[in-house]
Amino acid sequence: MTSPLLSIGTRAMFANYAALQTIGHNIANANTEGYSRQQVELATAQGQFTGAGFFGKGVDVAAVTRSHNAFLTREAAMSSSQAAADSVRLEQLQRLETVFPPGEAGLGHAASQFLNAVVDLASRPQDLSTRQVVLARAQDMAQRYAAAGAQIDALQEGVVQDLQVAVASVNRLTQGIATVNEQIARVFGTGQSPNDLLDQRDQLISELSQFLQVTTLPADDGTLAVFVAGGQRLVLGTQATPLAYARDEFDITRGAIAVDDGGTLRTLPSSLLAGGSIGGLLRFQNEDLADARAAIGRMAAAFSMRVNEQQALGLDLRTPPGAGSALFSVGAPLALAAQSNARDVAGNFIGSVSMTIADESALQASEYTLAPDAATPGQFVLTRLSDGLARNIASGDTVDGVTINVSAAAASDRFLLQPVSRAAVNMRRVLDDPRGLAAASPLQAERSNANTGTATVASLAVVDPLADPQQTASITFTSAAGAYDWELRDRTSNALLSSGSGTWQPGQPIALNGFELRLDGVPASGDRFSVSQTAYPGVSNGNALAFAALRDQTFVGGESITDAYASVMAGVGVGVQSARTAADSSGAVAAQARERVSAQTGVNLDEEAARLIQFQQSYQAAAKVLQVAQSVFDTLLQTAGR
Repeated sequence: MTSPLLSIGTRAMFANYAALQTIGHNIANANTEGYSRQQVELATAQGQFTGAGFFGKGVDVAAVTRSHNAFLTREAAMSSSQAAADSVRLEQLQRLETVFPPGEAGLGHAASQFLNAVVDLASRPQDLSTRQVVLARAQDMAQRYAAAGAQIDALQEGVVQDLQVAVASVNRLTQGIATVNEQIARVFGTGQSPNDLLDQRDQLISELSQFLQVTTLPADDGTLAVFVAGGQRLVLGTQATPLAYARDEFDITRGAIAVDDGGTLRTLPSSLLAGGSIGGLLRFQNEDLADARAAIGRMAAAFSMRVNEQQALGLDLRTPPGAGSALFSVGAPLALAAQSNARDVAGNFIGSVSMTIADESALQASEYTLAPDAATPGQFVLTRLSDGLARNIASGDTVDGVTINVSAAAASDRFLLQPVSRAAVNMRRVLDDPRGLAAASPLQAERSNANTGTATVASLAVVDPLADPQQTASITFTSAAGAYDWELRDRTSNALLSSGSGTWQPGQPIALNGFELRLDGVPASGDRFSVSQTAYPGVSNGNALAFAALRDQTFVGGESITDAYASVMAGVGVGVQSARTAADSSGAVAAQARERVSAQTGVNLDEEAARLIQFQQSYQAAAKVLQVAQSVFDTLLQTAGR
């Protein structure tokens, strides 16, 4: 008679003890990252039928379940992945911003200081001390550009190191997921959920999402498959596919991510590796850092070439005076072949691309990809990476100020073109002799003393290296409306070489023999001007004045050198602000997602304490049931013994 009562009490004690044990487990793991609150699911035991009706048999422990929401967990992982990508990119952009400082530490100030020194040279073209200052300012400018380029290279090296560390972390996490998958599959057939293992796997996936944005797919055996880059498996069942750091297919200084498929590396497209710190690093490397390197390279190349061109148009202070030699040198354009391009038996690339800068003012701050056009033999598709503009070209065409020559390219060959990316880091001052500065103009202009108009010589600029000082030009106005006749004569024999006529417009130059003559005032009919070889190069400052005019010339993408630097600096600053806004926004979204997960799965200590008291009382009541059953049993024994 007492057996059912004892059974009910025993079941009740066991059920309440199980609940107390689970509550204790919750309290112990209240601060454990990734832990989900667990609870005991109780079920009424099936009653026993008698003639008097069904008598209950107590309670059974049906299962121990965890509070889990697959949708919220997946949403939290994805939002955390995006937040990690934005945070890493912001951090890298803030480092890049230090390469473009404002004020006296900036590249624009260095260019201004050089041009200011040239202004002083125009005032004292014979002064060797002034010339030495110009060279010192040129050296400072070249060093600053080279240092900025080296800083960008250092940032690239940092990205490579961070990618290598991230790949090692990803492989550790994926192997951990595969191991937990195996443990889960081993107990999956019991019909009960291995809660702690499931929490451990979810936490590993959450940590993995900090490096890559992944997708998951549950399997029938309880395992979870993990995929990345649009379907590439990282974990399938109990097997993990390791990632590997790889070099970029074009530029070996850049990093890429590959899958180690049995010793064979297959590079994953960077565009598919979205989210996570790896996605943020790759985006910074392939977009922000590449654009910054091209921008600073364009400034270095355009300014250096323009200065060297102006040097070549003047006369130096050597004996005898000669055309000025180059003042700066910069890194040459690079054409990088894809590693998959066709090779000869010696392993050398068969196809090649060479580039020369034809017009520094047309240069773009961009890299390009080049590939043969499969539809048109002899044609190539050139894509500007900064804006995605694609166009068809032939070998020898000039695009964006760069002449491109292609040799023996196979149909599958591809190239990465970097016209200016290495210009800054390799910028050097190559002129050491202060006498080599070409301050003098090879030509001088004079106004006839017999002129009756108000026109005077405003400036004379040599604009073509082919300007011939052995030819003397004379310009005679034939009307007050600006009509004039001109002649070119041999300087020695005075023989007439050519002649013609034209009309002068106020504010417009008269262009002849590689020079441009500008006038102030109004010429009268019969007024005469002559342009001849400079008689005293030592005191001439015509080319130094042309040097000083570079301050306002727009030869860097339609801007002056100082304005171009300001634009680049502002662009990087805007990029930092945009990245900060994105990081703040995605960080807030990730925090909200984590809060929603925590609200549903986290442990509330106050609630657990209340439940602890509840089941403690239930346990004590169940013990009382056993006590009563024992008392009844003792009474029966005593009665039976009489």
